[in-house]
Amino acid sequence: MRPSRMMRVVGFNVDRVVSDATLDPEVLRLDNFGTDLAPPPEAVAATRESVGTNEANSYTPFTGASSLRQAVAQRLKKQCNLSYDPDRQIVITAGGTQGLISALLAVIEPGDEVLLTDPTYAGMIHRVTFAGGVPMFVPMKVVDRRWRLDLDMLRAMVTSRTRAMVLSNPNMPAGHVLSEAEWMAIRELCVTRNLWLLYDAALENVLYDGHTLRHPATLTGMPERTLIVGSVSKEYRMIGWRIGWIAGPPKVMADVFYTHSYLVIAPPGIAQKGAEVALRAEDAGVPAALAEWKARRDLVLEQLDGLPIVIPDGGWSMLLDAHALGYSATDAASILMSQAKVAATPMTNWGSSVAERYIRLVFSYEPQERLKMLRDRLRRTSLLP
Repeated sequence: MRPSRMMRVVGFNVDRVVSDATLDPEVLRLDNFGTDLAPPPEAVAATRESVGTNEANSYTPFTGASSLRQAVAQRLKKQCNLSYDPDRQIVITAGGTQGLISALLAVIEPGDEVLLTDPTYAGMIHRVTFAGGVPMFVPMKVVDRRWRLDLDMLRAMVTSRTRAMVLSNPNMPAGHVLSEAEWMAIRELCVTRNLWLLYDAALENVLYDGHTLRHPATLTGMPERTLIVGSVSKEYRMIGWRIGWIAGPPKVMADVFYTHSYLVIAPPGIAQKGAEVALRAEDAGVPAALAEWKARRDLVLEQLDGLPIVIPDGGWSMLLDAHALGYSATDAASILMSQAKVAATPMTNWGSSVAERYIRLVFSYEPQERLKMLRDRLRRTSLLP
């Protein structure tokens, strides 16, 4: 018999789309949440040098190399003007998503409610379930073609059973960037209701249109209740390295050490030096990458003119309202693939009633020359009016 924790767990919808898309080179890959932009060359060189060394071929230290933890601490000092102790407050993880499940296991009890946005990353939802929590979805709404968090619903959904919020900023998959008013409402609830904030920082600097990083650990009362889950996958284009980190208050990081070490023992040894070099680099190619991703976002928005697309203020993807076109998300994604050779992901099971309306279009993976074909591809379908 299938264990009860698995009863609510379903696939991403990404794996099925990817398996179809990879068979045909003509397919526009707007399904693949990755990027073709190269990692920092200095990080690649450092990784190559690490392969075969004794230091990189070891289980220890379980919490990651001391020099990498120090590099993370320096990043956080620059971002938050807070001093995180590399030995007591930072753990290096096997990617950000492993960091998320380790953090959840350290702070929630079975049956605790955990607030997530609708839509949100499906991997977040099921990690909450694996940790014994109950996912509760706070709807986002569209205002002037951009996303906003429904603050009235956020306040109404906090109960005596609520233990934590899990938030990514920018939101994945929607690209929503939290406003100052939204951050203040989140802070107020966390402080007054004694909630943990698990902050997914993977895309935190991938921001457009003048938006700047507003780090939750800088808010009054939040450093002692925020667990920061970061990685080098997005900003530094180092997806395959599988290096992330958790940083937080000492009172909980001792437990995070246990959940981390008993899940994976240690982060990948051969990848840590490259991650450290990227974090310490002067710019690691980040400004150029941001400019290119913004140009691709703008191009896709132009190609989708007239369609019910919600403008993303950050991140790598945007959402198209399939219901507004008269289709289910699954049917719209199927039409795009079968009639236009455009791969997209239905957001079914990426939240609740909001997510199920949409399909996700990733703009970070394909170069601009191929993205320019999108409008002509759409003309082959029944989606265009």
